[in-house]
Amino acid sequence: MKKIIPLLLIAITLSVTTEAQGLKGLINKAKDAVNGKSVGALSTDDIVSGLKEALVQGSQKGASTLSQVDGFFGNAALKILLPAEAQKVESTLRKIGLGKQVDDAILSMNRAAEDAAKSAAPIFVNAIKQMSFQDALGILKGGDTAATGYLRGKTNSELTAAFKPVIDQSLEKVNATKYWNTLITSYNKINILGQKVNPDLSAYVTDKALNGIFYQVALEEKSIREDPLARGSDILKKVFGSVK
Repeated sequence: MKKIIPLLLIAITLSVTTEAQGLKGLINKAKDAVNGKSVGALSTDDIVSGLKEALVQGSQKGASTLSQVDGFFGNAALKILLPAEAQKVESTLRKIGLGKQVDDAILSMNRAAEDAAKSAAPIFVNAIKQMSFQDALGILKGGDTAATGYLRGKTNSELTAAFKPVIDQSLEKVNATKYWNTLITSYNKINILGQKVNPDLSAYVTDKALNGIFYQVALEEKSIREDPLARGSDILKKVFGSVK
């Protein structure tokens, strides 16, 4: 505990101004605890537990939302479209009456991302369990998506490794590879004298799926910080709801 107190003092000294009143109050209570003042029922253990619960709640809800049918496809902000280098392919094929094939390819990519999102929650939870008190302080003095940033740093590589084979299988399962190959083959036949197109569809969808997951988790984190009604558990209400 003696080692923790200096770290806490440093974190408080370096803490940035934030508009989230709950987090401001939490910082003040942590400072009071170090100075030996009463902070009611809120302890440093409560602080860490509350932040962990916020991460678990936000990451699980975010992953669950995107793993539903149309989680990606029905979300205008996250819908996966054809890669930038394939935009000319799409335009050309639609002009010659192959719009359905283009639509099938786009739908399949989004279905693959939705399928892969199911594997995110366990990886998130495992990382959260390993969060230290110092990690919690960094999140405490950070911005509205500090927890999401922490989670991205801890899980991005593992999620990429986990998502890739799932997306590979999902692309095959929903015939995305077939649709993609059909699009590219059709375009390359038409564009005989032009540059051939053959991007790595799986890597592209994996990257878009990961960005979508962290985007959704960030939204959930902001909701927990700002909206008391989003703080479903007792510890979240205690930690974020009791501070002013």
